Order: sequence, then C-alpha cells, then structure tokens
Amino acid sequence: MSRPSEQKDVGGCPVTHTDYRLERPIFENYALLNAEREDSRFSWNDSTDHGFWMINRYDDVVEAVRRHDDFSNEQVNAFVNDMAVPLLPNSLDPPEHTQMRRLLNPFFSPAAVKRLEPLARERARAMVAELKDRKADDLTTGFALLYPTELFLALLGLPVEDGPEFLWRVEAVFGGFFKAGDASPEEAEAAAAWITAYFDKKVDERLADPGDPETDLLMRIITTEVPGQGKILDRDQILNCMMTLMLAGLDTTRSALGYIFHHLANDPEMRARVTKDPSLWPRFIEESIRLYSLIIEDGRIAKSDVDFHGLDIKKGDMLWLGLAAANRDPRKFPHPDVFDMDRENLSHHVGFGVGQHRCIGMHLARAELVIALEEWHQQIPDYRIAEGIEVRERGGQLKLMSLPLEWD
Repeated sequence: MSRPSEQKDVGGCPVTHTDYRLERPIFENYALLNAEREDSRFSWNDSTDHGFWMINRYDDVVEAVRRHDDFSNEQVNAFVNDMAVPLLPNSLDPPEHTQMRRLLNPFFSPAAVKRLEPLARERARAMVAELKDRKADDLTTGFALLYPTELFLALLGLPVEDGPEFLWRVEAVFGGFFKAGDASPEEAEAAAAWITAYFDKKVDERLADPGDPETDLLMRIITTEVPGQGKILDRDQILNCMMTLMLAGLDTTRSALGYIFHHLANDPEMRARVTKDPSLWPRFIEESIRLYSLIIEDGRIAKSDVDFHGLDIKKGDMLWLGLAAANRDPRKFPHPDVFDMDRENLSHHVGFGVGQHRCIGMHLARAELVIALEEWHQQIPDYRIAEGIEVRERGGQLKLMSLPLEWD
C-alpha cells in the first residue's frame, strides 16, 4: 500500500501518486484515503495526465462543494477534465441545476418512493425465496444486482424484462472508464452508445404513443418545460439525463448491498440484533452509507484563480472533494473507522453528497435497502462468505467485484 510521496511539492503541498481508479483488496482504498487526509490538509495527485488537488477533510469538503461561484460542476469527476458528454443534472451549476432538479424531483420524492414500496417488497421477497434453497449466491451478480435493476426500471416506467440488457453494459461503462474489470474504454463507449440508443428508441415510442407525464418519468422529461427556463429539453439533453439516471440508479444500490452484506456476514452479533428488531435497519443503513462511501470523490473545476485556505488553485484546475475520506474524518466523527449506528451525528455524513447536488435518489436508495435487508433476513438470517475468497473492490466508484455467500 503506497503512501503520499514527500520527495517534491506542488505549491507547498505533498504529491501523491496513488491511482484510485484501480481495483484493490477490500477496504484498501479507505486506508489509503485515511493516510492522505491525515498526512496533509491538501495534496496534489499526479495519477492522471492533468492531475488534481485533493481535499479530504470534512469541513473543507463541505465548504468546497457549496462554493458554486468558485468551483463548477461542469466537470464532476476529478479523474476526467474533458468530459465529452455532460451528466445531467449533475454537470449543471445553479440555477440551471436547481431548475432541472425541480423537473425530476416528483419522481424521486418520499411520496413517489412510497408508491413503489409494495412492488419492491413483493420482488425482494420472491427473489429471496427463489434463491433460498440454493444455499449460495454471489451477491454482486445475483440478488444485489437483479433487485435494484427491476425496481429502477419500474420507477422509470420501462419494461423490467429489459433489465438483463442493461446489467453487463452498466458494468462495462464503469469498468472501462475506471480501469476495473475486463472492459476496455472502447467497450465502455460501445456500452454507453447502446444505452443511449435504447432511450432514443423509447423517446420515439413515447412520442408515437404518449403516456401520462404524472406517472411516466420519460414522458415528463419529453413534454414538460424545465421550471424557470420556459422550454423542454432537446433530444440530446433527454438522452444524457436518462443515461445519468440509469448509471447512477443501477450501480449504487447494488454496490451498497455488497458492503452491507460483507459487514453483516462478519458481524453475527450485529446481524442478530437488527434481524430481531427490524426498526433498527434505517440507522444501520445510515451508518453503512457513512462508513462504506461508494462515491469516493466529487469532482469540480475551478472557475477562476482561488485561494482556498492557503491552497493556490488556478483557473481550470481539477479538484477532488473526498466524500469517503470526509466520512471517516476523526475531526467530525469520533472513532470514525468503527461501525457505530448509535453515534449522535449519524445524519451528518456526506455519503449522498452535500447541498444542492445531494443525490436525487437518496430516498429511493434508503427504501430499497431497508426492504431488501428486511426481506432477506426474514428468510435467510444466517450466512457466511465462502472460504478461500479474496474480496476485492473496483476503483473509481467503489463496488465489490464478487461476494459469494453460503448458508445452511
């Protein structure tokens, strides 16, 4: 495990060479980030051609995320400073970001998620019942992948039977862009092109046979003016928005379930506690989101020269705003590497981001996770990780590559 180099400085800051896009053993990324955060308040990472400033302490991350006038969402990933296609609404700054969120919010509100809960519970219960007698499941390619895929397609008003077509392509997009798995950048581009073509066809279908924009998200995006702009999105914007929602919706819940089940498999006392008292699942999930942050960084690009607490940032510099490192900052969270769902400031984590750009799907994610865990543990309360397995995690945006579970 490498540590930040002390051999040269950039603006008085240490330089680190760690490439966080690479696949590593489970939890190694968190250990590296803890070291980065404690070695220096700021550092320069030269693992990409352009390099980027790393900001990893909680208060600094929260402040930087909120400084929209200084740091733009035009580039939202520190690994990339020339995104050809923006992620919508992620890549927008206020007020455009706020306006597009108002267009999408009704489909991701607590009320909308509540309407989806009966389907979520029925599908989770049926899936667990189907695999129970197998006495084994590789969670990352089984239950944790299939369950959120069906629900997200249902939320978007799309056929759930199309799920298998998306599964490997979503993985190819992340794997190719983050150097994890077997997908190349070319395969990632081809997968992204397929997803775009899929939604292009769905737009044509909606235009030929309109649905109800109050219950059909795609129809709403096609036909409803963006609040405050007085116009609807053009075709490219519609496709970019749907691509963004699909990638975010299918990857994060699956990835969260992987880390959660890994934790529970290794903590039978905690597993027994939450299984006995299901009312504890929401707090358990909240601490999981803090401790096992999947989106390790939020990217920004400097709009102009900025002095950020003595850090000399130049116009065009990329910033890494370390959500995962901030969530384990001892200045904010006592004993940060300890799982403690009874901690007083549990809700202060930044696992869903901060401020106006906080994850639009956070209510859906929480509900999906609660239901999945309740239904699984009602039928399979005890399980273990298969022996002889090295559990590894994808870089860039964290996910367990494999988690084979067994039970009697």
